[in-house]
Amino acid sequence: MSGPVNVPTHWYNVVADLAGYVAEERRPALQVGTHGIRPQLPLSIYRQSVSKEPFIEIPPAVRAQYERWRPTPLVRAHRLERLLNTPARIYYKCEAASPSGSHKLNSAVAQAYYYKKAGVRGLVTGTGAGQWGTALSMACAAYGLECIVYMVRCSYEQKPQRRILMELNGAQVLPSPSLTTEAGRSILAEDPDCPGSLSVASSEAHEIAQEGEGIRYSAGSGDNHVLLHQTVIGQEAVAQMQALGDYPDTVVAALGAGSNFAGIAMPFYQQSQITGRPTRLVAVEPRSCPKLTRGVYMWDHHDALGNTPMSKMYTLGHTFIPSPIHAGGLRYHGAAPVISWMYHEGLIDAVALGQSQVFEAGVTFARAEQLIPAPESAHAIAHVIERAVRARETGKAESILFNLSGHGLMDLASYDKYLSGLLESDSAADEDVERALAKLEPARV
Repeated sequence: MSGPVNVPTHWYNVVADLAGYVAEERRPALQVGTHGIRPQLPLSIYRQSVSKEPFIEIPPAVRAQYERWRPTPLVRAHRLERLLNTPARIYYKCEAASPSGSHKLNSAVAQAYYYKKAGVRGLVTGTGAGQWGTALSMACAAYGLECIVYMVRCSYEQKPQRRILMELNGAQVLPSPSLTTEAGRSILAEDPDCPGSLSVASSEAHEIAQEGEGIRYSAGSGDNHVLLHQTVIGQEAVAQMQALGDYPDTVVAALGAGSNFAGIAMPFYQQSQITGRPTRLVAVEPRSCPKLTRGVYMWDHHDALGNTPMSKMYTLGHTFIPSPIHAGGLRYHGAAPVISWMYHEGLIDAVALGQSQVFEAGVTFARAEQLIPAPESAHAIAHVIERAVRARETGKAESILFNLSGHGLMDLASYDKYLSGLLESDSAADEDVERALAKLEPARV
């Protein structure tokens, strides 16, 4: 365990250190008689999204909420090191210590605070595996806001405990695609068995936000302000590593749209700019949704129906619906624009891993460290194990830090499938990716 570290007073804005990056959007062309989508962000959050200031103050009320569970522990994985017989030093930042069980509460609390101050009555959102929906339901309950969550159907069915947890916090939870929106009905008309995707859930949530009086859409990842809020993770980790007298050569985190990865990686990017000491920043994505490693860098929408403004990002296409893998939080079709830009400029690295390797790594970690990781976090663990084994073979004593973004206590059914030998093959997912890439080939630069 690390020594005492204070909760950060400011969020770190990586955009300030990215010369050449410009946050911009392209609005979709309007049909005759339409007026486009209603702006969703309060001015306070919008300013954060477009700011080029290096640090943005955390409101005292939000910081007081953070102090309920922050700083989260930074742990040396001694038992995993011994099991792997590696000279590598392995550390993990344990975001499973939050009340929601994952890192998502860092942004949910901040967003609920700003929306409440703006006079909003309630929030609607889409969620993949349910970590974001859980966090937002808790934050809304804390600030007296209504909460509506469209949960990707395959995760809704795989993880019923997540739905129950959200409902315990007063949220209305619906499987997506659903029959409650025009977006959902149109998708189900084409494919009644559609497993859903985060872009589909976002389309449904946006539709409700357009129609509901006093209801606004809240994003759980991808947007600049969401990545910003998560940087409390990495800032704490920088201080905790310094207190231990060590510093990571490699920082690893899973990537869906980017909040998990950005939260821990961006403050270390800042440190590399200050100190000149290079740190390899690695985003780990699922083989079934490899937007960075195989996607196209292009302008694309954030929702399945193409109603939202377009951003420049690595994407598999906003209509792409990945196979219903168990790491539901990593099934988003695109990477955050700022992360996409950094990858395009060679400032970060990325790898894609299959389900079997990921769950094997999750089980290995759980047995060694007595902590069950979420399948999303197990992606990072799988790459960490790869690097630790390589260190054993080369004799290089590398220091590795990863973000354990959440616990897997709501994912035991998925682990049961793995242990029973019933985990789905990645081959069908590979075919889905190939079809998606074939559609995007004309847009490839």
